[in-house]
Amino acid sequence: MSKKKSKFKDNLIARNEEASTVRKIVSIIVISLILILVIGGISGYMYVKSALEPVEPGSDENINVEIPIGSSTSAIASLLEENGIIKDSRVFRFYIKFKNESGFQAGEYTFSPAMKIDEIIESLKSGIVMADPTYTITIPEGKTIEEMAAIYAGKLGFTEDEFLEKVNDRAYVEQLIDAYPNILSDEILDPEIKYPLEGYLFAATYNFYEEEPTVESVIMEMLNKSQAVISPFIDEIAARDFTVHEAVTFASLVEKESGSQEQRQQIAGVFYNRLDEPMKLQTDPTVAYALGEHLAKTTLDDLEVESPYNTYYVDGLPIGPIANFAESSLEAVINPEESDNLYFLHDGDGNIYYAETHDEHLINKEEHIN
Repeated sequence: MSKKKSKFKDNLIARNEEASTVRKIVSIIVISLILILVIGGISGYMYVKSALEPVEPGSDENINVEIPIGSSTSAIASLLEENGIIKDSRVFRFYIKFKNESGFQAGEYTFSPAMKIDEIIESLKSGIVMADPTYTITIPEGKTIEEMAAIYAGKLGFTEDEFLEKVNDRAYVEQLIDAYPNILSDEILDPEIKYPLEGYLFAATYNFYEEEPTVESVIMEMLNKSQAVISPFIDEIAARDFTVHEAVTFASLVEKESGSQEQRQQIAGVFYNRLDEPMKLQTDPTVAYALGEHLAKTTLDDLEVESPYNTYYVDGLPIGPIANFAESSLEAVINPEESDNLYFLHDGDGNIYYAETHDEHLINKEEHIN
């Protein structure tokens, strides 16, 4: 064999050995990477799984956590981790994003380290806390801000004047507008509006867990409820060419003029007919609100009051709500009963009589009122 062929053979063997070595190295690297990825994946999975489990299963400890108004999910997650309610705020944020969870409510909560992460999320969404309430207060439908102030002052540690002063604090109301942009707007800052939050403090039974609830915490609870009730109707309100403020104002009129779901839909239908005419809404509760007093009977002199709330004086809706309202009153504004009625009146037994013409209305008045 010539020297040239022998050298070629040696080179070929060397290259084959080198290629074999490279393949072995590459295989080792690939296998190592796969093992690292597998081990990392398993470790990551185990860590996430552990982070989603209760911090201390079986614990009977209660931990109070306050979620401030306007808190982001990141801020809420950090608060929960700091207070030992969850293990890892980052995992909590990724989990709620993966589950597409939102709508967490501000408030005072009592959590337990034994709670599952889904239980924590559900509590934050519904505003439900674990501890028994210190105070349970019911605000009926059709109440004004002033009437609510009296109810709260009779049971909590602040006065009516302190409540009314807070709800009229422009800087505070502006903060609330920023915190609740779905339901509150600059419309409520009109200087002719008596109380900016009138109509927006929802009628419901409220539980308070603090020893001394503040005016701010009370208002926050009520606005949370209002937001939960009004938000699902936002698109339907827009379809009616109303702003939220106009819809809330309309619902307050329906509330004050009716006592049942059927009546509310009928009254809403009458008001729509009057708006379409156009004719003034002429509803007596707006006169009473404009005068700032309860009227057993509305007189002709009362009707003359020059107020943006008086629907005998202004065209269309008043400048703002005249009371809070039931959800069914807002539903009636969205889905009124259709009719040709333009008039209605109440008798002393809670019945309402409708008429298409003024002459028919006068006949109803003669038969049922005089």
